[in-house]
Amino acid sequence: MPEEILPFYVVCDQSYSMADHLDALNDGLAQLHTAVGTDPVVADKTRFCLIGFAGDAQVLLPLCRPSDVVGLTDLTTRAATNFGEAFTLLRDTIENDVFTLKAQYHLVYRPAVFFLSDGHPTDPAIWPAAYERLVDPDWLARPNIIAFGIGDADAATICRIGTFQAFMSQGGVSPAAALHGFAHALTTSVVRSSDDGVVELRVPARIDGFTTLRIDPL
Repeated sequence: MPEEILPFYVVCDQSYSMADHLDALNDGLAQLHTAVGTDPVVADKTRFCLIGFAGDAQVLLPLCRPSDVVGLTDLTTRAATNFGEAFTLLRDTIENDVFTLKAQYHLVYRPAVFFLSDGHPTDPAIWPAAYERLVDPDWLARPNIIAFGIGDADAATICRIGTFQAFMSQGGVSPAAALHGFAHALTTSVVRSSDDGVVELRVPARIDGFTTLRIDPL
């Protein structure tokens, strides 16, 4: 049966600096499964995809119902932090997913992307072009991006990436604690965005452990 669907994509930094913190993200995504597993409205109206990136980018969990998410056993750390690889794969993945959903006669809303990094891009001359292709205003499936920076991430870069909202972890907040805040915000957004059967992206204005960054309109 055709449905109204809001796809969510989580794009997560897998660089070596994340090595001690990925368990916190796994725990948070398990909470996502618990929160939506018993809510058929949320399960029907949202979809979830996980992309990890370091030197390259990989789809770790293809787009699926969030109630099917049980864990991220394949999330491991690797060298480099190439934002361009992440944005290129994200653009291609969204394009393919939206085409597939529409071919099944679903009404697909603009996807939401939760982007997370704890460092600086190691491809500073390359990633901006890949990012501009992702947010091209002539592309109808361009996503709303909610960007999160933790640890040593550059606030100006995170703010530039976010098109809907951007957040930077506060000083003194550990990366693990920030990741729990990130996961809670993701779960809250997935649930609220299909609340009462109305499909609309809703992201908390404030998130524990994070400062909200100002975004200039495109």
